[in-house]
Amino acid sequence: MSASAGDREPCIPLDNAKEEVSGPTCTGDNGKHESAICSGNSEIKSRAVVKYCAAPPPTSYALLQEKTDLKLPPANWLRENPQLGSAGTTILGSSSKSKPFSSFGMAYEFIDCIGDDVDVVSDSENIKKLLKIPYSKSHLSMAVHRVGRTLLLDELDIQELFMRSSQTGDWTWLKEFYQRLMDQKWQRKKKSKEHWYQKAILSKFLYYSINGDGAAEPESDNLSEGDEENRAEEFSTSWPTTFTSTSNAEEPEAPKQESVSVDSSFALGQVTSVPKEQNLPTLFNEGESSQGLRNDFVRNIMWTFEDIHMLVGSNMPIFGGGRYPAVSLRLRDNNKPINILTGIDYWLDNLMCNVPELVMCFHVNGIVQKYEMIKTEDIPHLENSTFSTRVVKDIAQNILSFLKSNCTKEGHTYWLFKASGSDIVKLYDLTTLCEEAEEEKCQNPFTLPVAVLLYKVASNLMLKARQNRKHYGTIRTLLLNCTKLLDQERHPQIIASAHYMLSELFQLDEPLEEDGGESLRAGGSEDSYSDEDREEEDDLTEDSDDNGSYSNCSSTQDDSKAVAVIRSVGELSVPEKYRSTHQIRPSCAFPVSQDKEERCRLVLSYVLRGLKAVDGSIKKESDLPAADPNTPIPLKYEDRSSNGACTAEKGISLLLERAGPLQADQKHPTRSGMIPGSWQHHMKLKLFFKASKAYYVLSDAATNLLKYGRALRYIKLSLQCYDAYCSVSGTLHPHVLLFHSQCLSLCGDIQLMLAQNANNRAAYLEEYSYQTKEDQEILHSLHRESSCQAFSMATDLAMDPEYQLFVSSKCYEAAYELLVSEALKDHTSDQLAQVLKRLGNIRNEMGVYYMNQAAAMQAEKEVKRSVSVAEQEMWKKSFGFFEKGMTDFEAIGDSTNTALLLCNTGRLMRICAQAHCNVSGDEGRGEFSPEEALYYNKAIDYYLRAMKSLASRENHPAVWDSVNWELSTTYFTLATLLQDYAPVSRKAQEQIEREVTEAMMKSLKYCDLQTDSARQPLYQYRAATIHHRLASMYHSCFRNQVGDEHLRKQHRSLAELHYSKAVSLFLSLKDAPCELLRTLLERVAFAEFTMAGQNSSTAKLKSLTGAIEIMTETRHAFQLIQKELQEEQKELNEPDAAESAGSPDVASGPMAGLNLQEVMKLIGVFEPSFSFLLLQVIKLMTTTKRKPSNKDEELLKTYKNVYSKLLRADKNAPLVSRVELYIDLLQQLMQRTGSDDTGTHKP
Repeated sequence: MSASAGDREPCIPLDNAKEEVSGPTCTGDNGKHESAICSGNSEIKSRAVVKYCAAPPPTSYALLQEKTDLKLPPANWLRENPQLGSAGTTILGSSSKSKPFSSFGMAYEFIDCIGDDVDVVSDSENIKKLLKIPYSKSHLSMAVHRVGRTLLLDELDIQELFMRSSQTGDWTWLKEFYQRLMDQKWQRKKKSKEHWYQKAILSKFLYYSINGDGAAEPESDNLSEGDEENRAEEFSTSWPTTFTSTSNAEEPEAPKQESVSVDSSFALGQVTSVPKEQNLPTLFNEGESSQGLRNDFVRNIMWTFEDIHMLVGSNMPIFGGGRYPAVSLRLRDNNKPINILTGIDYWLDNLMCNVPELVMCFHVNGIVQKYEMIKTEDIPHLENSTFSTRVVKDIAQNILSFLKSNCTKEGHTYWLFKASGSDIVKLYDLTTLCEEAEEEKCQNPFTLPVAVLLYKVASNLMLKARQNRKHYGTIRTLLLNCTKLLDQERHPQIIASAHYMLSELFQLDEPLEEDGGESLRAGGSEDSYSDEDREEEDDLTEDSDDNGSYSNCSSTQDDSKAVAVIRSVGELSVPEKYRSTHQIRPSCAFPVSQDKEERCRLVLSYVLRGLKAVDGSIKKESDLPAADPNTPIPLKYEDRSSNGACTAEKGISLLLERAGPLQADQKHPTRSGMIPGSWQHHMKLKLFFKASKAYYVLSDAATNLLKYGRALRYIKLSLQCYDAYCSVSGTLHPHVLLFHSQCLSLCGDIQLMLAQNANNRAAYLEEYSYQTKEDQEILHSLHRESSCQAFSMATDLAMDPEYQLFVSSKCYEAAYELLVSEALKDHTSDQLAQVLKRLGNIRNEMGVYYMNQAAAMQAEKEVKRSVSVAEQEMWKKSFGFFEKGMTDFEAIGDSTNTALLLCNTGRLMRICAQAHCNVSGDEGRGEFSPEEALYYNKAIDYYLRAMKSLASRENHPAVWDSVNWELSTTYFTLATLLQDYAPVSRKAQEQIEREVTEAMMKSLKYCDLQTDSARQPLYQYRAATIHHRLASMYHSCFRNQVGDEHLRKQHRSLAELHYSKAVSLFLSLKDAPCELLRTLLERVAFAEFTMAGQNSSTAKLKSLTGAIEIMTETRHAFQLIQKELQEEQKELNEPDAAESAGSPDVASGPMAGLNLQEVMKLIGVFEPSFSFLLLQVIKLMTTTKRKPSNKDEELLKTYKNVYSKLLRADKNAPLVSRVELYIDLLQQLMQRTGSDDTGTHKP
């Protein structure tokens, strides 16, 4: 560079290189030496970082004495020397010839740089050739490949390629195309003698420079020019032979390093990047040297030239020491001046290798004359070789833009070609030309290296994708292009691994992130990074005349096949002549559907392709019959209603055995002949597990959609995949066992739902029996390794609800056994709680099922006899499941569900109590038995435990209210049975009354009259009924009690109190007229009985007046009855009376179910009682000795009038008319006696 030393940025000499873990652009390992020299001035910017160096630290070069004859070989000539690197193994010295695939060797080693950070990967010689295009008339032939943003450049030696074609017959289409292009017959050109002479003395000069003593060996191995030429041929690189994998080829030596180890999930076989049995050099069959795909450069450099980032390989020997820490040695003929091409060559070499100075040795006919020291920045200003560094920069930017604009398809091999002496540069797509020639794609020698590189870059990105999903589209594009390039029969391992990685892009166990949806929309192209590429390419073509860009058309026929053309190399020197308008790294579209089933289906399609690749590579060593993938494998269902759950015990035991956490390591080939530990073995494990996951997600989604038949089919397939996994795997890892417990748990859920939805069995059967072709093919692949029957009992579609509940419980039990096993003791806190909850739930369901069965048996019995054995068996089963369920819920501290199970157990006890009721010979109900009392008290105990478990209503109001109601109901039933069917043969009347009172009061205690809820009217009705019953009981006691006057008064007082409360509650209900009427009539009868025991006329009149006031309160009951009768009459008179009468709306009305027979019966009691009261009060008021007042006379007159109307009433009149008469009469009495509505509401 032309800047002075003071203007340069600080330099770090090579001998002071630092050892770093990572550089600014790439990631290296601890074995890499990275050093940087930054050079900059007003014209260009250059920075170089040495990523890897195989040479020892630079040592001082030997200054040769004047007159040293370089034609004589030194003593150490051609002996391997680390100072010279690969230049020391051939007579070519620092060969300018690049090896084929050299860029791939570097790309494999620095995989972390490929695709994103680096623009170009190539040999330094290729970079120099490109930057010298405008100055050179020599031909140019390079292969270009694109991987993401990175371009890989390799020399495409047409001469050697066609020499090989002449021997093998390959690439004849390209040979013919080339001959038409050059318009001449192809002939191999031989190197001149002068060429080999110059190479030889350069090699000897370098060996002299490191020898030190300058001693020569004129007698030893003084090769003639012909021998030198032959030896050069021997050591020159050659194109690989046909793509055949030979099993006996030697293993290449290990690569120098790997920048980042690839995750074992995506590793090919047992090595980090390429198949062990298909190492790439072996595939190429290059012999022992394996030069084609190895990084054979002495040093790899990350070179930033302006804004272009390049990974270059260089073999230039570097010397140093003393005042000159780093210099390059050059040998020049003193008679030939340095031209511009040589100057650019020297300048670029020094820039790329961080060398600040150049030492030039001049000779004449091989005799050393002198040395000259030149600074790197002064090279562009040397006499006869002056050039502009800015122009070189423009050339670099233009060439890169040209290539990036046109090399858009990954996996394609592009050919950059310039004929000797021509100014036109053309770019061809060899992959497209090869396809047009209809020859096998394997004849393209770049196919496999490109495919493996695409795979390696995808593997590397996959590690980053775990943290950043923006890479998913890129990874998918890389892998799809990789699989397109390869033949499945030749490279099944890479094909299988690529498809597995494609399936891994879909994280099935995670919800799709909404914020990432924008960059993951469907679209994009598989072989190109964006659909925009082609559009922009078209734009460039249209504007080519204006902006000086390339042209796709030419006058010749062969030019029309070029992707792009540079009309004149002079255009490359024009600043920004070629501009790349497309995105360097477009956002690759990733087809992520919001539909979970669609994503799973895509995963399964990739898994199937991977399985096909693996199956095709396994030698069929067994006699396993070949299955037809077009023949469906039936997913059978069985109706086990006749056999019951007992027949499934044997089959279900297989489920528990297969669910075991560990199995013995496998040492023998699998059923398909697969060797444990092979790449096929590892890949099948991953593919089986991924398929199992995909089917699990499908099953879960179907369950959420209530498609239980489909859900059962998918979980069956998931468990079949797991069964095959177990057959192949020796050890089951904790994450596999955790997933398996999830599968079993979901299977239990589905069987439970099927049992609860028995009405849709036909639809479920149709869903279950359906099978896609893809599912059939995956099943056939599974059957190569396993019969897949271990979980058949758990996943068959049965017709018996009892069996389905049984299977569901067994699935949960198997999941629980897994989670509490030794292998998972530290992994299962959350999942264990969920499984225990499901276990408790299924045991509750089974308990309820058997409890309902027992209730049904009880209802079917025509005559109440002793409890049958079948009923007792149902009770035992139900009680056992309830007990286990409570244990499960208590284990996870679920007090709410524990309370529900206690409540269900209480209900079971009540069913047991009902079954033990006594029936006499005439089929009447007998006395309340001790067994009934025992079971009712047990039920009460379970309800009280449930209340205790809930602690308070705030914890779960709905469950609390339910338990509260059941407890109140049980106390009420117990009291009612004790009262109605009193066990007088066993207990005294007083004891029975005491127990009834106690039970009634406890039932009343749990009647929640304050909380506003749906049950509040029921609580009010029950409370009213309790008060009515207690009042009736005390009324009866008052009637029957003789002797103890104090007790009689107490009974009288309690009867009055409860009658009053009962009337008040019935009045508030507004929909219990019969109960209200009956209570009031009983209260009137109670007043009549009280009056009968009185002797005084005044006391009797007072009692009668009170009884009449109570009778007037029946007006409210009659009004409610009248309203209901009128509504019924109105409905009967409507046109659609018949339909309305039978409609559910009528039945659900507030007065629904009015018992007319009961009304007539009560009216039959009301009329004589009312008549009797009126007659008695008229008699007493008429016979009284006291002179009546005007008010009394009016009252007597009213009584007589009402009594008269009541006697004259037509007994055969319609009920409505009679009720209206009663309301009218009672209204008249209320007006005269002063009673009002408010008074009737008081207790």
